[in-house]
Amino acid sequence: MKMVTAIIKPFKLDDVRQALTAIGVEGLTVSEVKGYGRQKGQTEIYRGAEYAINFLPKVKIDIAVKDELVEQVVETVQQSANTGRIGDGKIFVLDVLQTVRIRTGETNAEAL
Repeated sequence: MKMVTAIIKPFKLDDVRQALTAIGVEGLTVSEVKGYGRQKGQTEIYRGAEYAINFLPKVKIDIAVKDELVEQVVETVQQSANTGRIGDGKIFVLDVLQTVRIRTGETNAEAL
């Protein structure tokens, strides 16, 4: 099993969710996060004063999948989150050692 974690722009969340649902992904976890990379934040003006926003709003999606679905999930997220502009995000793939469904006690692949 793998954990696919994607950091994307907030307005692309619905596109990514719909694309993942279409390939059979049944569940995901979404968190609102802030961060910066090559974008280096942005400068805004509020009430006449200029200030820098160093951390930009992003969305973090965590998807636990079976090994055979990893490449398809990564491709789907990459295609559906892509705008072609800086700050589109990143995808990380991590090993999952164990999964347990709390309600039933099912473990690993059956718990997904």
